[in-house]
Amino acid sequence: MKLELRGITKRFGALVANDHIDLVVRPGEIHALLGENGAGKSTLMNVLYGLYTADEGQIILDDVVQHFRGPGDAMAAGIGMVHQHFMLVPVFTVAENVMLGHETTRFAGSLDLPRARAHVREVAARFGFEIDPDAIVGDLPVGVQQRVEIIKALASDAKVLVFDEPTAVLTPQETDELMGIMRALREDGTAIVFITHKLREVREVADRITVIRLGKVVGEAEPTATNVELASLMVGRAVELTVHKDPPQLRPGGLIVEGLRVLNADGQLVVNDVSFAVQPGEVLAIAGVQGNGQTELTEAIIGLQQNVIGSIRLDGVELLGKNVKQVIDEGVGFVPEDRTVDGLVGDFTVAENLILNRSAGAPFFRAATLDLGVLRQFADDKITEFDIRTQSAESKADELSGGNQQKVVLARELSRPLKLFVASQPTRGIDVGSIEFVHKRIVETRDSGVPVIVVSTELDEVSALADRIAVMYRGTIVGIVPGNSPRETLGLMMAGELPNEVIA
Repeated sequence: MKLELRGITKRFGALVANDHIDLVVRPGEIHALLGENGAGKSTLMNVLYGLYTADEGQIILDDVVQHFRGPGDAMAAGIGMVHQHFMLVPVFTVAENVMLGHETTRFAGSLDLPRARAHVREVAARFGFEIDPDAIVGDLPVGVQQRVEIIKALASDAKVLVFDEPTAVLTPQETDELMGIMRALREDGTAIVFITHKLREVREVADRITVIRLGKVVGEAEPTATNVELASLMVGRAVELTVHKDPPQLRPGGLIVEGLRVLNADGQLVVNDVSFAVQPGEVLAIAGVQGNGQTELTEAIIGLQQNVIGSIRLDGVELLGKNVKQVIDEGVGFVPEDRTVDGLVGDFTVAENLILNRSAGAPFFRAATLDLGVLRQFADDKITEFDIRTQSAESKADELSGGNQQKVVLARELSRPLKLFVASQPTRGIDVGSIEFVHKRIVETRDSGVPVIVVSTELDEVSALADRIAVMYRGTIVGIVPGNSPRETLGLMMAGELPNEVIA
């Protein structure tokens, strides 16, 4: 089935998310839709899938104009979507999830589960999947859950399949398997739209590439284009993608974590007997699929977790038992994984957010009164130093783009003397231009003699920044390896396996 979008425009108030976008996807083609976060990719696909109604433009399938009133109409027309965040019911079986929304019944109105099971087996066999139709979805690994999403789309006879950031929660091996699945679907004649911001994956699997910037199509490219060329199209300027760093110059001291255990609010052990050290002058990256204890580990270091046992010593000072303010006062800088929830106060100004962790004392407070002149000068200096794109220091934080919000957090945390810097998902949801800046500041912090911990699910980022890499799986550290370790080795460790050449 041929898909054509003509002049698709979608507005949200004064914001034009999609501005007269044209796109053609042919049968048996993988067409990558590349762009920064916030460029309008997902909005466009939500229009295609019937979740949004376009203000202008047409959706055309095999030369017939479509009028979708909702996802049901899109599915009936042959469009399927594999969402970044799985749209599955964890307590249902695979077969129950696949038939959800278009249930068939037998006598007395009972669900025809045997038919659903047979359909799952049929689709799975066609593409070489090994999936038990009676398996509970919540018990399956994320890579297998994604296959269930694909089967669910194909079971409704999808001829156009949209993959929206499909590799966000996958290990490298699972990502490679997904690429193989996409190629098999292409050979079967399926038209595929592949939404991503990961340049390596685009070049590996796409037949054609359309680049969107600020809601507009700014160009098309071939998979033979270089990462630098694609990144420049995405952000509209030349981008340095390589992280330049000298060998680490290690110094005595730093952070020592021993026998750390963390229980969550439900009493589950989410960090289990974790031990590691980070010396001044090095970056230790913590890799792993999201949800394997990395969040709780960093929150334990900063003092946000309550049920913690073990030891966390920074330059000989025990941090365990201290509250967040006391940990910060010991010289710990912290970039949380969700800047909008834990890193910023959206209704506060940029200037106010820059001193959130300096609520008392010099130079900003005198006799318990905020010195507005000092604050204004400090904010202006940091806006310049960190290239924060804002109308003024008095602009609200929630008016900034994601990349500029992240720069505010970095500016605040790196503008005071530090003994440890912890950055969790430091480039999540920001464009390649801002990523370039963030990586440079992390390396500068490491070179200044500060021990740095970077937690990231992006293996390219981990490999670029790390001097050593600790891989977490189900709350434990599987092993710690050099920063130049192969992706294949890291991928196996992220799945809980320890390659022979790795010493735990």
